Amino acid sequence: MHNIIFVLLRRLHLPLIVLISVYAISVLGFVLIPGIDDQGNPWRMDFFHAFYFVSFMGTTIGFGELPYEFTDAQRMWTLVTIYGTVTAWLYSIGSLLSTLQDQGIREQITASAFKRSIRRINEDFYLVCGYGDTGSMLVKALTEVGIKVVVIEKRQDRINSLELEDLHVYVPGLCADANDPDNLILAGLDKVKSRRRSGSKNPGHYCIGVAALTNDDAVNLKIAITAKLLNPDATTIARAESKETESNMASFETNLIINPFDVFAKRLAMALHSHGFYLLHELLTSVPHEVLTVRNKFPSHGKWLLCGYGRFGKAVYQKLLDENLDVMVIEANPEMTTNLIKHVTGSGTEKHTLEEAGIEDAVGIVAGTDNDANNLSIIMTAKDANPDLYMVARQNSRRNDRIFSAESLDLDLVMRRGSTIAHTIFAQIRAPLLPVFLKVAESYDNDWANVLVSRISGLPGEQAPQVWEFPLDWEKAPAVFEVLNQSGTVLLEDLYRDPRERKQHLDCIPLLHYRTERPTLLPDDKLTLKAGDRLLFCGTAHARSMMDWLLNNQNVLMYVLSGEEHVSSYLGRLLLGNKRAEQS
Repeated sequence: MHNIIFVLLRRLHLPLIVLISVYAISVLGFVLIPGIDDQGNPWRMDFFHAFYFVSFMGTTIGFGELPYEFTDAQRMWTLVTIYGTVTAWLYSIGSLLSTLQDQGIREQITASAFKRSIRRINEDFYLVCGYGDTGSMLVKALTEVGIKVVVIEKRQDRINSLELEDLHVYVPGLCADANDPDNLILAGLDKVKSRRRSGSKNPGHYCIGVAALTNDDAVNLKIAITAKLLNPDATTIARAESKETESNMASFETNLIINPFDVFAKRLAMALHSHGFYLLHELLTSVPHEVLTVRNKFPSHGKWLLCGYGRFGKAVYQKLLDENLDVMVIEANPEMTTNLIKHVTGSGTEKHTLEEAGIEDAVGIVAGTDNDANNLSIIMTAKDANPDLYMVARQNSRRNDRIFSAESLDLDLVMRRGSTIAHTIFAQIRAPLLPVFLKVAESYDNDWANVLVSRISGLPGEQAPQVWEFPLDWEKAPAVFEVLNQSGTVLLEDLYRDPRERKQHLDCIPLLHYRTERPTLLPDDKLTLKAGDRLLFCGTAHARSMMDWLLNNQNVLMYVLSGEEHVSSYLGRLLLGNKRAEQS
């Protein structure tokens, strides 16, 4: 703010000099020109009265001749002063408005307001670079669960969209190039926990994670490098659409690297050979308030047509081959299919191209070009030629959600690049134990996954379940931690008893118990807990809220453990005593 004031003063020094000079001359004139008092005696204004008169006269508020009627000489000087001060004001205000419209000044004002917003954040936050389809979905999901976020985006229209978005918490946004380290520092990247001053009682605010989600791999690589150098404690998440960039990021231990094409190809392969695990991934990696529909099983054998052989097509092609499927590629650019044995030249939007590829005896089709209109055309043409096909389409722009979700299109699977990345990152941020659970779960069979999917689907509500985790420590579960430290016994089932009626259980499922690097999936209800254990749950939002209450309130926990009500306030003890007296 001091820099802005300095720049404004430097830009407006001439208008200020003119305004001050006009006022000074006007005041001096009224002091020097003689007047006559009400007794007919000569009288002169002092500087105070002269300045007071010029002040309200120069601002055109209106005036009267005071303290006595003016002489003709004073009235003549008043006319000169009126036009002089009004002109000076018009010149000064015009110069000020012109200066405020200057792009450099506006950027400084915006940056100053942004810095103040960062300073007002009083808890840990994530820095999201890029507010396109992926960034906007991720920011909305994080704010839904109360996680603070700061955004840097190069395009002003997207920052405008952020400001108009109805989010649960305020999200500071800066229109700037995230490729510039100075802009990342301005957004709070250098707020590192390890630099906290010893003895400070104020926890402050720290950047605990950086997500590089721009549509430029080189920029994402630069952001990841900058984050690792300036804030090694922060979790670094980056999007990479090329193998070279992915390998480069992995070389300096980027925490999470997401190639959306590979992620979707893996999900498609999972849907083909392990439909239960596919549904389990969909349920547990969803964003808040997302309504999920259970898809039919994909055919695990037969011919598949793949339209488009770019980066997405190559990833899907390899996964389909790994599943021992017969794949026919349709690609408009012959140079991209020189190494393929089975391919047809064409875009796939023409019926004769699909017929040449053998659509009549195909079991599924993947419309995977980088053009949404072409993908929709491929699906509609294929549906007309073979209505029994399994339809998979790639959606490139979030603006086309309504079209790809149309009932008449009836797609079995839609690859939304932004959604795929956002879901993966959100799952990692919200519950770091979730990837551990999913990885260990791969050692189980598909029947085990189907049973768990049935249990999760049986939870109340049509929306996807919430997933949360917590350690049994003083910060996240102080009530439980205190009981365990006093050699008390707490069973796993005690944590999801209803705090209002202990004989009933909350609508949630314990997914994982983690102790000393040993994960246990679907732990037993009678498991005895220890301080430092980490737990992963899924369930309804109400169940999570009730569990938070239990973990943080000693009286609630004691009621759940013993069945006796405990209160800490005098009034509460008095009312409880009266209630027990009545019952006895």
